[in-house]
Amino acid sequence: MPEPALPSSARPPSHTGRYAAIAVLLAVLLAVWGIFSRVSARAALGKETAAAAIPTVLTVKAARATGAEQLVLPGSVQAYYEAPIYARTSGYLKMWYTDIGAPVKKGQLLAEIDTPEVDQQYSQALADLATAQANYQLAKSTDVRWQGLLATDSVSKQDADDKAGDAAAKKAAVDSAAANVARLRDLESFKRVAAPFDGTVVSRNTDIGALINAGQGTGTELFRVSDTHRLRIYVQVPQPYAPATTPGVEAELIFAERSGKSYRAQIVHTANALDPNTRTLQVELQIDNARGELFPGAYAEVHFKLPPGADSLRLPANTVLFRSAGLQVATVGADKHVRLKNVTQGRDFGSSIEILSGIEAGDEVVLNPPDSLTDGAEVRIAPPPATQDKPS
Repeated sequence: MPEPALPSSARPPSHTGRYAAIAVLLAVLLAVWGIFSRVSARAALGKETAAAAIPTVLTVKAARATGAEQLVLPGSVQAYYEAPIYARTSGYLKMWYTDIGAPVKKGQLLAEIDTPEVDQQYSQALADLATAQANYQLAKSTDVRWQGLLATDSVSKQDADDKAGDAAAKKAAVDSAAANVARLRDLESFKRVAAPFDGTVVSRNTDIGALINAGQGTGTELFRVSDTHRLRIYVQVPQPYAPATTPGVEAELIFAERSGKSYRAQIVHTANALDPNTRTLQVELQIDNARGELFPGAYAEVHFKLPPGADSLRLPANTVLFRSAGLQVATVGADKHVRLKNVTQGRDFGSSIEILSGIEAGDEVVLNPPDSLTDGAEVRIAPPPATQDKPS
């Protein structure tokens, strides 16, 4: 006999509904976890983006200068004495005796000039002097006789005065003729071209038979003589360094043709005035050249050792910003925020510059600041690069 059917409320529960509930719960958990992970990732990305947006900078501390300052300037080397030799009389070159590179002594004969016109003028002047002297002797003796006659009233005083005046005029003619002879005698002596001082002939611009015109304006330079036992080095010092370049300041000279060797020199003179066109001070250094190693006309690299300024601050040249507000540097405070400060630049040392005002010693200044850096921006300070040990 079949069992009677149980009512629906009394039937055991089905597993399908349980599984469905579990599936729904899992789906909800997965959805919640997915949303949470996305929100967390977005927040982390935002933090990373914000952190990446903060620029990382290297800084350097503004420090006061210590020790001597190095200043390198070009210098022009000149002989201690140098003179172009011109002819003082006209004619033709008869003979030259010294060529370039020849050492000469003061008064040594360099060349001789043949001056036929001057020779004839000199002979004529001697004849004119002899004539004037003869006329004067006659006028003088006549004056003496007439003065004796005047004492006995044999002639009038007027006639005696005429003879005295004629004698005086003849004496003046003698003096004039003698001066002309002396002038031509000097021109005759100028036929011998001599060295004005001990030195070396560095140039010869004439040859035998060449036409010689007297004077610098119309004539050609015959020779050039240089005294190179000591050399002068002239340097144009920029205005900011002028107060420090005084007599006695030492310098080191480097010449391209003397590789690996340097020479010591001292400032001996300064112009004590700036050139208004270049705003530079001309200074003169001197160096002994008794061995003849150095040549006048050479280019020298002059390394000055200048005393540092008392309030001189130094910064690398790559810390400066050139903006419409003027010359600025970016400093970083304890709060890691940038402060742009206007500064006044002093001397430029190439890799570093002098700062006269605007910052204090110890300020953290940004190296190679980007153009986009603004006042108040937050930055991250990078650690200084590790110093690599040199291999032993």
